[in-house]
Amino acid sequence: MHIVIPDDYQDCVRELACFQRLKGHQVTVYNDTVRDLDTLVERFSDAEALVLIRERTPITEALLERLPKLRLISQTGKGIAHVDLDACTRRGVAVATGIGAPYAAAELTWGLVLAAMRHIPDQVAAMRAGRWQTRLGTGLRGRTLGVFGYGKIGALVAGYGRAFGMNVLAWGREGSLERAAAAGIDTAESQEDLFARADVLCLHLGLNPGTRGIVRAEHLALMKPTALLVNTARAELIEADALVNALRAGRPGMAAVDVYEDEPVRDHPLLHLDNALCTPHLGYVERDGYELYFGAAFDNVLAFAEGSPRNLSNPEVMQA
Repeated sequence: MHIVIPDDYQDCVRELACFQRLKGHQVTVYNDTVRDLDTLVERFSDAEALVLIRERTPITEALLERLPKLRLISQTGKGIAHVDLDACTRRGVAVATGIGAPYAAAELTWGLVLAAMRHIPDQVAAMRAGRWQTRLGTGLRGRTLGVFGYGKIGALVAGYGRAFGMNVLAWGREGSLERAAAAGIDTAESQEDLFARADVLCLHLGLNPGTRGIVRAEHLALMKPTALLVNTARAELIEADALVNALRAGRPGMAAVDVYEDEPVRDHPLLHLDNALCTPHLGYVERDGYELYFGAAFDNVLAFAEGSPRNLSNPEVMQA
């Protein structure tokens, strides 16, 4: 098969051990992201299979209708909100999903918590500039960690909070509340209660129509002026401009952000705020996680090529 892999920013896919599984197939890898429809069509026109790196390239009906050779989209990870699944089904394109690996994202979340609360990047920069101990950090023990969305990642972060002696408070949908209670985690009375009580608040929700914009300006205004908001999930969970405005107003006092509405980021209002710590969507960008993500995606391609497709989100395509 002719396989195209777009958006490999770091040019690392070919270095992964699992890439050898595609030996014998024609593979084209692109190391940048483009949005122009004509350019995407030119790059994908001969592809029989696309292996997508998370949500970096949206797959629209306008694009699909100009890719008559495309037979399979194999997604790294489980999320396919960026893929028009109905259009894929209408055009006979199978969509296979992979596996999730929560550890890398949870570990980065905790790294951001420590870095922001102790002002580590700022103090490193100050020391390089010849200044010694310019700010006081804030410890975690005895403070309240709010976890919004108690799934696999949220549960790991809650465990880290407990290990650091924090009081953990969870909120989310019914399933989140049930899982948290079963793990002995206290649950908030409401979303508003969670935001008001948390000293550190981490978002771990999946993005869907019900969660898009679920964090609004009035929620952020309830946060303490000493509190930290951490978002390693999806930028669209927070209504547009609400976080920037809230940080300028001082509630919360800090934010650590790994996700943005339009990536890769060339410029963003958060980058110009002293109380925002920004990283370039590193949550899942980790070698062990990549081997899992891409290994599963490549296995789905191989299974499809051998006539035994699996993990399809639209299996009716194969019946047709």
